Amino acid sequence: MTAGSDSILELLPMVFAAPSEALAGAREVLDGDPTPFRASVAHHAIGMWQRDFGDLRLALRHLRLARDLAARADSADREADVLGTLGVALVHAGRTRQGLEAFERGISRGTGQTRARVLYRRAYVWWVLGRHREALEDVRRAIPVLRQVDDVIWTARAITLRATVHLALGAVDRADADFAAAELLWETTGQEHDKADAVESRGLAAFRSGDIPVALQLLDEAAEMYAKLTTPTFMLTIRRCEVLMSAGLAGEALAQADTAVGLLDGIGGQSTRKAELLLVAARAARLADDPHTAIARAAVAVRLFAAQRRTWWQTHAQLVLIEARLAAGRASGRLVADAAAVADRLAAFGSPSAPEASLLAGRIALALGWTADAERHLAVAARSRRGGPPLARMTGWAAQALRAQAAGSGRGVLEACRRGLDVLDDHRTTLGASELRARATAQGAELAALAQRASLASGGPRRLLVWSERWRATALSTPPTRPPADPILLSGLTAFREIAARAEKARMEGRPVPALEREQRRLEREIRSRTLHMRGDSPGEGDRFDPTRLLARLGAGRLVELAVVDGRVHALLCGEGRVRRFEAGLLAEAMSEAEHVQAGLRRLAHPGADARLPVVEAAGRRLEELLLGEAAQHLGSGPVVVVPPGRLHRVPWALLPSLRDRVLSVSPSAGGWLRALDTEPPSGGRTVLVRGPGLATNGAEVPDLAGRYGRPTVLEHDDAEVPRVLAELDGATLAHIAAHGAFRADSPLFSSLSMADGPLIVHDFERLARSPYRIILSSCDTARLASVGADELLGLVTALLPLGTAGVIASSAPVNDAAVVPLMLALHKGLSTGLSLAEALRDARAALPRDAMHRATGWAFTAFGAA
Repeated sequence: MTAGSDSILELLPMVFAAPSEALAGAREVLDGDPTPFRASVAHHAIGMWQRDFGDLRLALRHLRLARDLAARADSADREADVLGTLGVALVHAGRTRQGLEAFERGISRGTGQTRARVLYRRAYVWWVLGRHREALEDVRRAIPVLRQVDDVIWTARAITLRATVHLALGAVDRADADFAAAELLWETTGQEHDKADAVESRGLAAFRSGDIPVALQLLDEAAEMYAKLTTPTFMLTIRRCEVLMSAGLAGEALAQADTAVGLLDGIGGQSTRKAELLLVAARAARLADDPHTAIARAAVAVRLFAAQRRTWWQTHAQLVLIEARLAAGRASGRLVADAAAVADRLAAFGSPSAPEASLLAGRIALALGWTADAERHLAVAARSRRGGPPLARMTGWAAQALRAQAAGSGRGVLEACRRGLDVLDDHRTTLGASELRARATAQGAELAALAQRASLASGGPRRLLVWSERWRATALSTPPTRPPADPILLSGLTAFREIAARAEKARMEGRPVPALEREQRRLEREIRSRTLHMRGDSPGEGDRFDPTRLLARLGAGRLVELAVVDGRVHALLCGEGRVRRFEAGLLAEAMSEAEHVQAGLRRLAHPGADARLPVVEAAGRRLEELLLGEAAQHLGSGPVVVVPPGRLHRVPWALLPSLRDRVLSVSPSAGGWLRALDTEPPSGGRTVLVRGPGLATNGAEVPDLAGRYGRPTVLEHDDAEVPRVLAELDGATLAHIAAHGAFRADSPLFSSLSMADGPLIVHDFERLARSPYRIILSSCDTARLASVGADELLGLVTALLPLGTAGVIASSAPVNDAAVVPLMLALHKGLSTGLSLAEALRDARAALPRDAMHRATGWAFTAFGAA
């Protein structure tokens, strides 16, 4: 080695400790008159930086210069070291053959420690190529040598890589042990980028073991570490997208993956990484019910992987392509053969995705009527039900359910579905955020549908009711985990409220708000990220739904649960000690009619629209036929509870002729109604009245109500700020909030009520120890909800119900502020005489003037729960 070689070599580890400083230092060396050795190291450092954080074409140029300069310096180890880095860059550029040739030369030129480092790099490339056994062989050869010379940095890298390969092979326990060992080593170094990579890898391990909140937390920690280093994070994006998809956030994952592809193309980044991002985007599009986008992304990924000679990855992309083609309605015998071939290749690779491919082959064969072929493939897939991560076991139980269906065993179908949904139940209890719990249910949608179909074919109405309840509004069965002591979350909520209030004020004054809106979106992302990190703390499965108990508690009343099987609505009428089934209309037609009704109610909210009233009433009659069928003739004379599926949450049920003059309440599930019925009111009987800013009537009912209730807590003007409002609402018996409401279809947990200091959002309510026993939301759109997962709802009403609220009054449509005042006064008059919310709302509607505007206002409000 030449004089000063030790110090110049420090540039290389600096690339992953302080990337910007390393790049500047290498350029400073080249600006002088370096020797070939020193110039080789400087070009090597720049090539590494460009390979991982910049333009891959520039990386190859610098690395080839570094190789040639090393040869001029007559340093075999220097040349071997560069060849190892060059081999990685060539493979990332899609030049796999040239990359592997560079490794062969590097291994032959290097000795001892340098040769071990080249072996590590080739092991990394084997992992990139999906050749995991070769990767393990090279890394096992490298680690003893690196340990012997006390090369901490490269030993930690090698152990981290070995852990990553174990994960790819499904050996989570081995991966965990290696990640823990590597993390101890990283703590003794200054390699900040490598430390971030270790945290990212731990996030991947948490995900593989099924711990989504911890995975998201670790990936976010890694992102913060990378941000401080100002380095791109494309692999982190891939891993985060995988976690988001498993949590039911496929649309979000697709957007992030597509954005990353655009950024990668913009900097001329790694072709290998682009192919991986396209594969993630294809998977996300398929899960987001966008098969045509999935086909387009997967087809490009397959071509790129093939050109890069990455057979393992190519096979996984082919699996997604087949799934997307099936979703697009392209089932064929060729598709069965393709899926079977992919399953065989994945099994040979030891991939955890092999059962998914076998399930796919069996599902397509069943659709074609090829029962023998279907049984063969499904039997293979069903083996995964006995062990592994939750989603792998669910794949196995789905295959077992389809086998039983093909064999005509209704009992077998129900048993497999029960076992599969139990697995998902256990998985959901680890999720603290209500959004994740709700969206995770999408994984069980097929099992729930199979069970409902089997119940309809072979069981009575009671069994169909049980299975309709099994996977309906399950996220509401337990409250979300609340982190009241999280200072970062509290600070974020306060900042969000301030920015949102400033943006709203600017809009009202006609001033531009793009900067404020950008900051608001940034704060929303931070708040959401913090809530997704929360782990669940609700053990066990909770109470199973018991139809006998429901029938006993109904008394003279009726409960109508609407089940949807293969697109057809079935009204399950519970009462008089029995459950009866009535076939109604098509769900698609009912959803379309409900949208027409909503449009009609919006028009009737304005004076002078009386001519539209007959049109809206006629739509109500059509809705009744589509949703209730003949069940409408058997409702008796007592109170009625309606339990609709999530996609019908916007129906104004009081508009239906058979329900118009009844004591009527709505619940997301029959089990939820029973829980609300059993909820005891808090002691003390506190009443809280809140009046937000900007109402056309200035919340005119609030002063009148203040006199009616004696000594209630009244919050208005500057007192109606979010922290004070939350403090008073916590544990109240009755709360009435008159405020502007806003529903966020794009992010339902940011739906809000306007307070003096800004929006009171759903995330705020979730911090209450106990929400009010009864709450009346005298606002527009407060009953609007987002349908997610299998049959779950996200929004203001559904946030309150698991937190101790037994009854809610809310509106599913925009309403006229002036018409709301008499409705609210009449409602509270009934409550003061001891009526329930549903009884008081029925009487309040009857007391309103009979013009179209007041009648539409009465129809827009619904009583939820059982208080």
